[in-house]
Order: sequence, then C-alpha cells, then structure tokens
Amino acid sequence: MIRIFFAHMKIMLAYISGVESREDLFISQLPTGLCYLHASLLKSGFDAWLANFSAWKPADIAGSIAAHKPDIIGISQWTHNRHAALELARLARKTVPTCRIVLGGGHASFRYRELLEREAAVDAVVIGEGERTLEEMARCLASGNSWDDLPGIAFRKNGQVVVNPPAPLLEDLDSLPSPHVGLDRSLGVDVQQQAEFIITARGCPAACHFCASPAFWNRKVRFRSPRQIVDEIRAIRERYGLIYFSLRDDTFTADRQRAIEFCRLLIDSRLHIVWNCQSRVTALDEELLSWMKRAGCECVQLGVESGSPRILEYLGKRITPDQVMRAAAMVRRVGISLSIYLISDIPQENEADVQATIALIRQIRPDDGYVSPLAYFPGTYLFDQAAASGQVARDIFEPSREAAVYAMGRRGVNSRRVLKELTRYTNHARPDFSAQKKLLGYCHATNIICGERHLREGYFKAAEAEYREIIRREADNPWGWYLLAELQEEQGQTAHARDSYQRVLQIVPRHTPSLVAMERLG
Repeated sequence: MIRIFFAHMKIMLAYISGVESREDLFISQLPTGLCYLHASLLKSGFDAWLANFSAWKPADIAGSIAAHKPDIIGISQWTHNRHAALELARLARKTVPTCRIVLGGGHASFRYRELLEREAAVDAVVIGEGERTLEEMARCLASGNSWDDLPGIAFRKNGQVVVNPPAPLLEDLDSLPSPHVGLDRSLGVDVQQQAEFIITARGCPAACHFCASPAFWNRKVRFRSPRQIVDEIRAIRERYGLIYFSLRDDTFTADRQRAIEFCRLLIDSRLHIVWNCQSRVTALDEELLSWMKRAGCECVQLGVESGSPRILEYLGKRITPDQVMRAAAMVRRVGISLSIYLISDIPQENEADVQATIALIRQIRPDDGYVSPLAYFPGTYLFDQAAASGQVARDIFEPSREAAVYAMGRRGVNSRRVLKELTRYTNHARPDFSAQKKLLGYCHATNIICGERHLREGYFKAAEAEYREIIRREADNPWGWYLLAELQEEQGQTAHARDSYQRVLQIVPRHTPSLVAMERLG
C-alpha cells in the first residue's frame, strides 16, 4: 500500500527515447534506474508518477504534464536521447513555468556543466546515483528550504554553474524498494514489459575504455542479496504473471558465490522462471554455468567485442580470444544459448583485425549477437583520450544530432561485414542435448531449448515430448503447460490447448499470454 505524506509536492519522473516508435525495446522502455527513483519517492511518501513519453506527440505530452501540474519534473538523459530530453525539458517549462526541472542519468551526470551553461530550461542536474539526492531535493522544496548545500547536484546560481561535492553511494542496496513497486502510478508504461528487467547489482568489475559504467559508479561494485532478488521475482510473478526475466547487471556473475546462492534459492523457491543475463568471459566456469542452467538460465550475453588481441587491448577489455573460446565452449557444453556483443568500425582497426573477428565468430558459432560501430560516450576513457588528442571536439555531443557519436563519424563497412558473418552462423550449431542432459540431469531450461530447436526443424512430436517431460517431473512448472498449449493451438487442437492454458493459469493466475489465449479460443 502506497501512502502519500507530501501530497502538496507532486513529482513526475519522465523519459523520452527520441525515436518515433517503440519497436526497439531497450531504447523505448524506461531505464530501470528511473523506476528505482520512483519507488524510493513513493516509499518516502511523495506524490510521484512515472511517464514514458517515447513516441508521444508534443501536444499529448504537454496535456499530460498540464493535467498533473508537477512541482518537480525529473528527466532521464542518456546519450542516445540527449536532445529529446532537452526538448522535453523546454516543453515542460513552457507548460508549467513554475516547476523545477531536474535532469539525471548517464549523459547528464558527465555533461552537467555544458548542459547548465546552454539550457535555461534545466534548473539542476543530479550527478550519479540519485535516490537519496532526489529525495532530499524534494524535501528541501517541500519545506521551502534551499538545495544549495545538497551533495550530488550541479545547478546555476547567479549565472554560474555550481557543482557540489558528490553524494555518498548507498551501502545497502537491499534498503531500496523494488523498482516494480508503484508501476501502476505511471503514464505510457507497459507495466509487464517493464517489470521483466531486473537489476541485482550496481557497477562492474571491469574498466572497458568504451564504457562509462566505471566512472558512473566510481569503480565500485555493490550487490543486492540473493534472497531479496528471489523475493522480488516472486512478487513480480504473483502481481504481473511474468515467468521470464532479464537480469541486466553489467556482469551478473561478478560475485561467483552470490550467483550460485541465487541459483540455489531460485531452485528451492520452485518459481520455475526462465531468465537471461550478461557476463564476462573471465567470470564464468562450468560449475557456475551448471547452477545457472538448472535455475532456468537460457541465455548468457558476453561482451566479446573483437577477435583481435590488438583491438581488445585498445578497448581495455583485458581478455584474450583464447579466453573467449574457452568460455563459449563451457556455455555450449552446459547448453545455455550464447549471445555475443561485438564492436567494429574502430579507427585503429585494419583488415587483419576484421578477419580475426570473423574467424572467432566461425569458431564459437554464437546463437545470437549484436554488432555496434564504436561510439564515443561522455565519461569514457576513449572519449577523454580522443578529446585530449584533438581527434574529436570536447563539445561534440551538443551540436551533433545523431543518436550515437561514432568514432569513425558514421556507420561503416566493417560493422556490416561482421554482422553479415555473424548472421551466417547464429542458430546454426546443433547442440548435443543428450550430452547436456547427461551432464546436468533434468532441468526445465534444457527441455525448453531442446523443444524450441525441434520446432524450428519441424519435429513437433519430439518438441511435445520435451514439454510433457517438464509436466511429468514438475506439474507446478507453468512452462511445460504453456509451451504444450502453444503447440496444441498451432496444430488445431483447440480443446486440449484450452485445457493446457487453464493449467498455466491455475499456477500463475495473471499470466497474460495464457489469459489472452483463453479469450482468443473462447
């Protein structure tokens, strides 16, 4: 139950992607950090609302802001939406002239001086971690006090930009409320889609030159407890009916023992979810991967970036192609799907480097992958070095209207070549499912991945056998019933499909795909 104590202080936390559609899930949905801010404000008794204005028309945005009449508007600014965020700030200023407009997020935290010097619509910037800082800002305004001495902010005073000392980082992440709390107090938010994404830690043990995470989190990694993560998953499953989750830590396996304990608790909980995560090739071993697979992990996303040792060194990856191959082999042996991130179109990249990356792709044969041209971001080692050497202007982010500021100035040929090669190999490697089952014993993730493979190859009876094994071994596992129901519906077995969907709903009453299917089948 949410209790509002500061009813006279209205706060809107807003995001806008800057693109005209919401087809790209990772760009169009709210940053999870904004949901944490919202949940923290609600916990402290503020009248707070979330708003995702992505793909909204300006008139509709203005109408929504005018209807809520917020005293504070907090806007999440990242490099890809930096201009859209400022346009939103100007629109908010025009719509509610008396509101205080505060920006935060990865881009604003590193470009606060340029932002405040150039943008009159913005009153202040929260630098870095924002829960405690934003709450204190709201308390100051609610009580009529000044925020001039508040740590963790930058603001204008007498025409000058003032930067206060940094706020201390939260020591106990478990003290934060779950970000899905209060999602119903939102505008333009796909609540179920938003709740799928979970953060279990802040920070990364690596210090890659192209990434701003080390500077944003002060090169410190803090973890939530395994028990709290499992409790959050249980609450989301019960409230929103979700049975698939994405753990979006920079490196989920940074603390090996914590990751294993999470898997143990998840297995004991009998929540029977399926999930994916991100990791580093140096932060995996076969025992850990085996625990992850048994707990429902179906995909691991690894930052590979390049097959060239020279380029890996330039990017600050501190990994080798041999380590990539060993990690990929372990992931394959356990039977988790392998997804990789690659970077190309790098100023120092030559043909030998590209060929090394292509050779690595052919060797590890990932199930999925992404290729990005190297881009500059504020707060990264690469940008600081490029600006210091005069390769790029320090103010390049302000005049450029591109969503990404590419190191080569544009999307190049090499990225397209690497992507073409990656596409040739993804999903073509035939897993040895019998070896996986012998290694791990029964686990529902194996049956699910195996069943999906059978379906792609047209072996419907074999897929059905995999799903029925889940049901036979774990009658309370919704995945067996749900996948069987989909297969039955596809084959025109309407009555059987309806019964199977009903079994899902007996286990997870709010499972939306099954509810929709029941309406469809009548």
